[in-house]
Amino acid sequence: MLQPFHLAVPVADLAGARQFYGELLGCPEGRSSSEWVDFDFFGHQLVAHLDPSGAARRPLHNAVDGKDVPVPHFGVVLEWQRWHELADRLRAAGTRFGIEPGIRFKGQVGEQATMFFQDPSGNALEFKAFRDLSQLFAR
Repeated sequence: MLQPFHLAVPVADLAGARQFYGELLGCPEGRSSSEWVDFDFFGHQLVAHLDPSGAARRPLHNAVDGKDVPVPHFGVVLEWQRWHELADRLRAAGTRFGIEPGIRFKGQVGEQATMFFQDPSGNALEFKAFRDLSQLFAR
């Protein structure tokens, strides 16, 4: 059993974070204050900390398989079907993807579904699923 991670990210407003993480992604809310909100991010602790300055975040991009992958980014590895259900929900909600949902390494070792998008504050997220989770670290 993996231990849950804890990650704190800056957000421009808590109402937007609640809508995005709570309603769109379906992450239950935990503790909160006027300055932060805890979310159960697929079994992990994600804390949205208010940064009212809205300081511009300029992510870097690295080329990976011909795509511009934002750095930094975070996310989780979901079960194959759950990833597809989330991708469908995000598409139906009109989510603007940085990298559209798709399959990498189809029919090869490490075959995976992946998608990139941003929260309303510009934090980049990647969600993945492996057809065979035992290949998570396969070369």
